[in-house]
Amino acid sequence: MFSSFMVNTWVAASIVAVVGGVVGFFVVLRSSAFVAHAIPHGAFSGAAGAALLGLNTVFGLGVFALAGALGISALGRKGRHDVATALGLVVMLGTGSLFLSWSAVYAPQIYALLFGEVLGVSRAELWPIAGLAVICLVAIALVYRPLMLNSIAPELGEVRGVRDRLIETAFLLVVALATSMTVPVVGALLMFSLMVAPAGAARSLSDRPSAAIAWSIAIALVTVWAGIALSYALNWPLGFFVGTLGAALYGLGRLVGTRRRRLVLPTA
Repeated sequence: MFSSFMVNTWVAASIVAVVGGVVGFFVVLRSSAFVAHAIPHGAFSGAAGAALLGLNTVFGLGVFALAGALGISALGRKGRHDVATALGLVVMLGTGSLFLSWSAVYAPQIYALLFGEVLGVSRAELWPIAGLAVICLVAIALVYRPLMLNSIAPELGEVRGVRDRLIETAFLLVVALATSMTVPVVGALLMFSLMVAPAGAARSLSDRPSAAIAWSIAIALVTVWAGIALSYALNWPLGFFVGTLGAALYGLGRLVGTRRRRLVLPTA
């Protein structure tokens, strides 16, 4: 489990978990789970197109992720992006299906982008993953205060000069970068679970943003570490464990959060 060829797996999964925990906190706080679901699934179409052209799939992934984020930001209404997100997802998935219909040569590669290939991460792939992770975390740090204010009290943010459209666009671009980094490792289908479930559980465990972000990172790390260990031991798909563990930890977090609130509420 800790042999040399598995070291890259543990490192890559840990990096992805940290970024997923941080970005996911704001995804849940802003009620943007649909966006976090749509961007990686739509970006998968870009990877399919790149594979068809013989290009690096991460390049196509990044182009479609950024295009999807910018499109949702431009077409969405203030505070509401459900219609633009749904239409963008449909267009990108339709384009992806067209790409896949033209060739089935890259089926294993496309399958890996859907379900991840964390057990096959090479040392050369770690540097791009780490680089994009640093960019995502630095971007969140730079816009942390206005992003937090815009997420919690957008009207107050406008009074204080926070530009809603600019912050929304910046946040969607960060989600797109996180997608480009995490999808090749955990897959388009699992990235959504890793980003939303730990953050959702963390929101139930603490009302303080810093503590909730720390909890989100910790839960994401536990999810991927336990998933890798179980997958290695049982030879079952990693995706099964990431999905089910994420859902189980989210449910446990909600139960603990409910009990915590009952204990602090004054009795009549």
